Amino acid sequence: MSSSLIIPNWSVPQSVRAVSTTRIGGVSDAPWHSFNLGTHVGDDSDAVNSNRNRLITIADLPHPPYWLNQVHSNRVVEVNGANGEIVDADASYTRAVGKVCVVMTADCLPVLFCNRQGTQVAAAHAGWRGLCDGVLENTLATFDDHSKEIIAWIGPAIGPNAFEVGPEVREAFIQSDAQAAQCFIPQGNKFLADLAQLAELRLQRAGVTAISQSRRCTFSEDAHFFSYRRDGKTGRMATLIWLED
Repeated sequence: MSSSLIIPNWSVPQSVRAVSTTRIGGVSDAPWHSFNLGTHVGDDSDAVNSNRNRLITIADLPHPPYWLNQVHSNRVVEVNGANGEIVDADASYTRAVGKVCVVMTADCLPVLFCNRQGTQVAAAHAGWRGLCDGVLENTLATFDDHSKEIIAWIGPAIGPNAFEVGPEVREAFIQSDAQAAQCFIPQGNKFLADLAQLAELRLQRAGVTAISQSRRCTFSEDAHFFSYRRDGKTGRMATLIWLED
């Protein structure tokens, strides 16, 4: 596969395929340079379409991805038929071979899931609101298997040294889990939040034991990743998962 793709560092059945993109290897001009996959960020539509077609080729996708209109919700949709109208949701799930689940990010967490049998997969987009509202738990609930039979991978996102939030964000997480306090470091009258660790705590509480993290920071690795917090107007990466025969 192309160097513009990241292969998750997890141990999964051979039927499960997954990739995460970087900002490298596309045709978009600044400030979306170059492999922007988002149609909603002001980039030229022809450039985005070219990048999306390139993604299908370099990732060897069996079908165009099932793109979502992400709204920082906790809604999960099932991908089981032909791609239709784009729906408002922040996670997708499938047990159908060849259907590609995808989420876009530019600081938020992309989280991938599969069962140990390699017969079901899902992808979730988790900003702090969606994470706090249960998008990961809702995604787990779509699987037939118990959470202990699920494998999860947390992809590139804004790192713990860059994600500054207000006290209301810390309080929202602590209200549902006191252990979440360990994921916030005081920074004046605000806090630095470890979004990936918050996600791992959520997954562990839900019963998931097989969790891997990329530990890549979208904010600090400007040559490799888009970051909304860093740049404002910028592109979007994609994280995808699907089943093969």
